[in-house]
Amino acid sequence: MLNPKIVKLLNEQINKEFYSAYLYMDMANYYADQGLNGFENWFLVQAQEERDHAMLFRQYLLNNGESIILTQIDAPNEKYNDYKAPLVKALEHERIVTASINNIYEAALRINDFRTKQFLDWFINEQSEEEKNADDNIKKYDLFAGDSKGLYMLDNEFKARVYAAPSLVLD
Repeated sequence: MLNPKIVKLLNEQINKEFYSAYLYMDMANYYADQGLNGFENWFLVQAQEERDHAMLFRQYLLNNGESIILTQIDAPNEKYNDYKAPLVKALEHERIVTASINNIYEAALRINDFRTKQFLDWFINEQSEEEKNADDNIKKYDLFAGDSKGLYMLDNEFKARVYAAPSLVLD
């Protein structure tokens, strides 16, 4: 049985991960409207990853005999003025998610909940990768998207991204 505070934080994280999926779907929709199908693909893959993250938190709670409490997921309310804006918002958002996971980890550490800490280790590493990917996307955009040919090539690079299921296995 998990500590009630940890259960509450993990249930909240499920909601945050589903919100992340909504946010990235919204970004994919923005790029689809702009005709940037590669950028759209990149964010569709990202949305799938975030849904999977929510499901991993769900399964962890279930594996520990805890109930899942789903709450309303807010709709993203972002307006983008240029192609770079969603990339910047994605990095900002990943930093918020990192802080949230770090908060859960810190709470688990305070009460010596080693099982939850071990579970969260995967997410700590994942968030490092997520932030790096988001930052790399901004850097690539700044380097290559200054003209239509560069934007076209970057869009094609993003089009090649494929979904890979998370490597974390929960029994």
